[in-house]
Amino acid sequence: MKFDEKLEEFESLGDNHVGTSSNTPMRQDAFKLTNEEKIDIIKDDVQHIMETLGLDLTDDSLKGTPNRVAKMFVKELFGGLNPEKKPNASTFENKYQYGEMLVEKNITVYSTCEHHLLPIVGKAHVAYISNGTVVGLSKMNRIVDYFAKRPQVQERLTIQIVKELQEVLNTQDVACVIDAKHLCVNSRGIRDTESSTITSEFGGKFKEKETKREFLDYIKLDTSF
Repeated sequence: MKFDEKLEEFESLGDNHVGTSSNTPMRQDAFKLTNEEKIDIIKDDVQHIMETLGLDLTDDSLKGTPNRVAKMFVKELFGGLNPEKKPNASTFENKYQYGEMLVEKNITVYSTCEHHLLPIVGKAHVAYISNGTVVGLSKMNRIVDYFAKRPQVQERLTIQIVKELQEVLNTQDVACVIDAKHLCVNSRGIRDTESSTITSEFGGKFKEKETKREFLDYIKLDTSF
């Protein structure tokens, strides 16, 4: 199935496809514990899981695994849960009066499915039309990475990226398309290694047919060097 056909198929599912809030579900006491305290607790939990599976944690290869996993969860895979890690997306005046859309494509997405805690790997394509301000290109990548580094569903991730850029740039004219593989589908369950999931969120002018088509055409351009 071609890219355009896959996108149209997803959009035809309607708003009911998104079954959760666009905000990551967080408890009010989510930041009561320090990172080090969280690591100590998670380390014990991982150790318990591994011992329950029958693994010998006295083995040199395994004995450090609980601590490594705990540190990875808190500081890497789920680091985007910590608001202190939110990128400072400074904006600048659009002095050169660039009035067309700006597209940052093929942004690498590494996230984690919140249903099975398995990887989501793919590409994000983000665009905006300046309303008088612009943001550094690398900040777009950092915003994608920040929201990806938490237990996610792809629909929510797509919406969060658009909402954040709309707030930063003070414009509704922002769009995002994500095409990603979910290992909960590829490596377990149905084990369909070929399938990927496409999600999209279009704001402001990107809801207009011609603008949306221009954005999708840019995504399809061969920019390999």
